[in-house]
Amino acid sequence: MLPTGRPGRRLPRAADEALRVLGTALLDDVEGLADRLTVLVLQREPLYAERDMLEELRTASRANLQRGIQVIADQVPAGVDPEDTSRDTGRRRARAGVPLEVVLRAYRLGGRVLWEALLEASRRRFDGGYDEALLDAAGYVWRVNDGSSSALVQAYRQEELRLQSHDLGRRHAVLDGLIEGRGSDPVFLRDAAAVLGLPEVGPVLCVVAPADPSGEEALRAPQEALAAVGIASAWALRPRDEVGVAALGHRAARVALDALRPCATGRVGVSPPVDGLGELDTGYRLAHTAARTLHGPGLAVLDERLPEALLADSPELAPRVVRAGLGGLLDLPPADRDTLLQTLEQLLAAGGSPTHAAAALFCHRNTVIYRMRRIEAVTGRSVADPRDRLLLTLGLLGARGVSGGTRDGAAARTASALPLPPAGGG
Repeated sequence: MLPTGRPGRRLPRAADEALRVLGTALLDDVEGLADRLTVLVLQREPLYAERDMLEELRTASRANLQRGIQVIADQVPAGVDPEDTSRDTGRRRARAGVPLEVVLRAYRLGGRVLWEALLEASRRRFDGGYDEALLDAAGYVWRVNDGSSSALVQAYRQEELRLQSHDLGRRHAVLDGLIEGRGSDPVFLRDAAAVLGLPEVGPVLCVVAPADPSGEEALRAPQEALAAVGIASAWALRPRDEVGVAALGHRAARVALDALRPCATGRVGVSPPVDGLGELDTGYRLAHTAARTLHGPGLAVLDERLPEALLADSPELAPRVVRAGLGGLLDLPPADRDTLLQTLEQLLAAGGSPTHAAAALFCHRNTVIYRMRRIEAVTGRSVADPRDRLLLTLGLLGARGVSGGTRDGAAARTASALPLPPAGGG
């Protein structure tokens, strides 16, 4: 073999001559070859016709065939990248959203058209004089085609990543704008809806998952879970939280909530339905409050945790509510305090009934009555009084650190860690 032409072109002399002669002949028939390739691609890949890309396909077919013939004939103009048309095609197809496998099938058809044209030129113009030499050149021809395909794939993927990054940036920007209250601007709202792929109007849920200090994700595949029940959503991972917006359409909120619950691996808050993307700032605040009612993993729906939300949204008042509700109960020895807090929880859950509370606590009714009297004595509150019962309930919630509640003494341990004001401190 002798090195001939551009770097990497190592061919027997006869094979090199065949490609130069036949390639030069084909340069005069690029238009016809481009027409042939365009028809073949349209027959195999209807997507181009469906997307009205006929002219684009014809232009790319001509450019790539011409460059391929120039490479084979060793006639690429000086200073020109032999794979420039392949890279340009890859970028254009990525921007148009044409699947890569469709593009590569069309490219392989181009390689077939070029090879058949070389054989046809040898037989029609030179009476088969270059047929044997073409056999020796075949490997080089297909290496050229493979190299062009690789350049196309690389350009396609780079452009795809660039577009994804750009789309992600735009999605973040519009979600941030909506959260900041820019949904009142009709122009911004219309653009935001287009970027997110969601309707401007109609009920939407806002979902907020505060970032976990451990770095663990709080939500796993929420978009896929919602899509499975026919609910479109958009998501953005921000420095302090992950935010999602789900367009309910005609579906009930519970459909979305049921789909999201298995996805929650950390603290996740969900707003009530708000009226369209223009109200997302309100939805975000409500969802964020709902998330703050949780101490551990779970899905907190604001409307299901309103007392906890009130405490979570009032950090200055929460310790005073705890002290006002539970009073001296918090100052008892830990074992005694835990027992009375557990009893109080069951009494409140039973509507103040010692009988029902005793059944839940697996103890005698008289024991519960005795403990209830002690609770009322140390707190100064009566379980029978509606206002006192409300303060006792809020006190318990606050003592849990609005954590959604673990039992068996966890409430008291949390309460003892709160910076509570002294008894009688107002």
